Amino acid sequence: MTSFDDLLSQVPIAQIAEKLGVDQNTATAAVSAALPTLLGGLQANATKPEGAASLVDALDNHGELVEGEGTVDIDKVDVNDGSKIVENVFGTEKNTVISALGATEGTGGNDLIAKLMPILAPIVLAYLAKQMTGGGGAAAPQQQTQAGNGGIGDILGGLLGGSGKSGGIGGAIGEALAKNAGGALGNVLGGLFGGKR
Repeated sequence: MTSFDDLLSQVPIAQIAEKLGVDQNTATAAVSAALPTLLGGLQANATKPEGAASLVDALDNHGELVEGEGTVDIDKVDVNDGSKIVENVFGTEKNTVISALGATEGTGGNDLIAKLMPILAPIVLAYLAKQMTGGGGAAAPQQQTQAGNGGIGDILGGLLGGSGKSGGIGGAIGEALAKNAGGALGNVLGGLFGGKR
């Protein structure tokens, strides 16, 4: 079963805290705010057939990060690749997303979020690659590029708690939005999902 808690358990928070020079509580708060936003951006991209196909292609290159029991070695994360992923996911809204997350209580500010997102992005893609292949192996079949029908859209939907459901990662997004001053993050996510604000 794909769940936010499962994904979060595979993020090496202690290693991230050490790499970014912050305490574990700050790293946990930052990761907990950034993960739902990153997943929301990926889901927004996956709603379009070309976006879903592009995302599945990207998954081909990231499955190797998740080892054995689902652990990730932070030293194997390519931060330059992560920066490109974040840029592709959020496009021109990247800095707005970083600012909104940085303003979220306990996340350590914009600089920390700007360093964290490129670390998290490859980890998320590695996790998704593992889910697409049923736990290991190479890339997903072509039929799974669709936004639904058991493809990447369904996996992201499961992580986000499904449409209209409370709790899960949807609840985490709501919590992040509730802590965010001014609702900038809500506006960005609304724009990514095609909502009107």
